[in-house]
Amino acid sequence: MTLELCVLLWASPGQDDALTAYEDTVLALVPKHGGTVVSRVRRVGEGDGPLEVQVIHLPDESALQAYMHDPERLALADVHRTAVARTELLTVETIV
Repeated sequence: MTLELCVLLWASPGQDDALTAYEDTVLALVPKHGGTVVSRVRRVGEGDGPLEVQVIHLPDESALQAYMHDPERLALADVHRTAVARTELLTVETIV
C-alpha cells in the first residue's frame, strides 16, 4: 500500500527563498526512491501557518527511510538547519 504523506514546512526568519531552493533540491530525489510529489503549494502573504505544504506518495515505510537517509539529502543538512525552522510530517489518506 502506498504511503501518503503531508509535509508542512515553516521557514526560518528571512529564509523563505532558501527553504524553497532546498526543497527544490531534495524533492528531486523522491523519484529515486519510487515516490511522487503529488502537490506542492506555498502560502501567499504573511501568516503563522507553514510556508510550504507538500503531498508525497512513496511505496512504503522503507522507501521513506531510504529517502530520509539518502546521502545527497543528508549532505544538505546545514542548509536545512539554516532555512527550515520547523517541519511536520503527517501520514494521511485522500478522502476526496
